[in-house]
Amino acid sequence: MAVKTLYFPNPRHLNQLYASRAENLGYAERILDAKLTTREDWLKVDGADETIRRIEQLFGFLNDARQQGVAIQSPDFRRFVDMVARDEAEQLAELFAKPLVITTNRKSIVPKTLGQKLYLQSLQHCSVVFGLGPAGTGKTYLAVAHAISALLRNEVERIILTRPAVEAGEALGFLPGDLREKILPYLRPLYDAMADMMSGEDVEKLTERGIIEIAPLAYMRGRTLSNAYVILDEAQNTTSEQMMMFLTRLGEGSRMIITGDTTQVDLPRSKTSGLLEVSRILHDIDGIAFHEFSGADVVRHPIVQRIIAAYDHYKNPMNANDASDV
Repeated sequence: MAVKTLYFPNPRHLNQLYASRAENLGYAERILDAKLTTREDWLKVDGADETIRRIEQLFGFLNDARQQGVAIQSPDFRRFVDMVARDEAEQLAELFAKPLVITTNRKSIVPKTLGQKLYLQSLQHCSVVFGLGPAGTGKTYLAVAHAISALLRNEVERIILTRPAVEAGEALGFLPGDLREKILPYLRPLYDAMADMMSGEDVEKLTERGIIEIAPLAYMRGRTLSNAYVILDEAQNTTSEQMMMFLTRLGEGSRMIITGDTTQVDLPRSKTSGLLEVSRILHDIDGIAFHEFSGADVVRHPIVQRIIAAYDHYKNPMNANDASDV
């Protein structure tokens, strides 16, 4: 056993690194097999040499996150601890080595939370990415931004946006208008995200030329989607069969992002959500990433974080400490 003391600029600086919660240090002790003692501006680490090295890594990465503007909350801290415990230090080092920026016609988009940074990192490296979490975390917005950026860099030839039209049972024929008008209410959030990054005229032109395609999930059946960026939004409302159908559309040179909130399933009780099922089936497949956002990643009005935390606490009383963080 060895002992090492880490020093920080001031007590406030150190407290910010573990969200000012003693239970977070307790979590690090359990997961990394260390004994941690803190007073004022120092943190004493008791443990094996390897344990001390990991704790130093952990607080080094936390400090990097703080310097890049991330306000560390309990879910962030625990995510860092888990990644260090899984020997994913290289991934964390890459995450903070250089700024992650998405460039589009209208703006440059920088991830605002640790969860968004990790999500964007997954989008850069994996062919299929699942973004799971509550409303307001940026999972759909960042997916659309990344797709548009890839199109502008000529990395893909087209963008395909799709969503299950659960409320209409995918039987859209009775609605007035052409296909685009029928499905517009279900795909409005995707249009809104695009409008923030491209002019309405550009979106219209690219849609008319088929470079941006917007269609309900039912219209994906039987196709092979090549050289495309394909986004499936509201995926919690896909059935098991629809999810498998969609994933097997992936063609050469394509990427898929599947986003959804597993607490907002609108399917009939007799139907299993394909999004809930797929994480159990594909979790260990190379080239596929599952990213889970938490209430700490919400970037809407601050009260939205507190609403999500309160609901989470109501459903999971054991998460009471996390609820009070936001």
